[in-house]
Amino acid sequence: MQHDANCTTASGADAAAGHHHHGPLSSYTLATHATLHCLTGCAIGELAGLTIGVSLGLDPWATMTLATILGFASGYTLGLWPLVRQGRGWIEAFRIIWLGETVSIAVMEFVMNLTDYHVGGVQASSVFEFRFWMGYLLALPAGFIVAWPVNYWLLKRNVKQPCH
Repeated sequence: MQHDANCTTASGADAAAGHHHHGPLSSYTLATHATLHCLTGCAIGELAGLTIGVSLGLDPWATMTLATILGFASGYTLGLWPLVRQGRGWIEAFRIIWLGETVSIAVMEFVMNLTDYHVGGVQASSVFEFRFWMGYLLALPAGFIVAWPVNYWLLKRNVKQPCH
């Protein structure tokens, strides 16, 4: 898999914000950036799915399924959009990111839903219940902690793009 030369010096978010690094980022830093990027996408879809499912009174499994589907959708979108903005087509962009993003999102979504389920957030009767938010807020770091070593491994083996 070919990497963009800019990916070794600054992430897309850092470059856009005017932050420039004076050398290659460490593997640990790249894994952290990739995991935070993945977490952002998953968090958006997860919150939307949980909010819809709990608000509609869906059972926990249907709510978690919806949250997972929306987590994948928003995670892929955040991965695809920068590549499409660089001039690549949607299909070409998907071919670049699909494997690394799928593995990363799957691990993160599994752990986030597992955490939320055990805390009871997905079983709340309303988004205004404390346990709804406690489940979501504990799921975020749990997803990060479990996905970070996965992203590190994917990056080291060039399965995942260090940035897009």
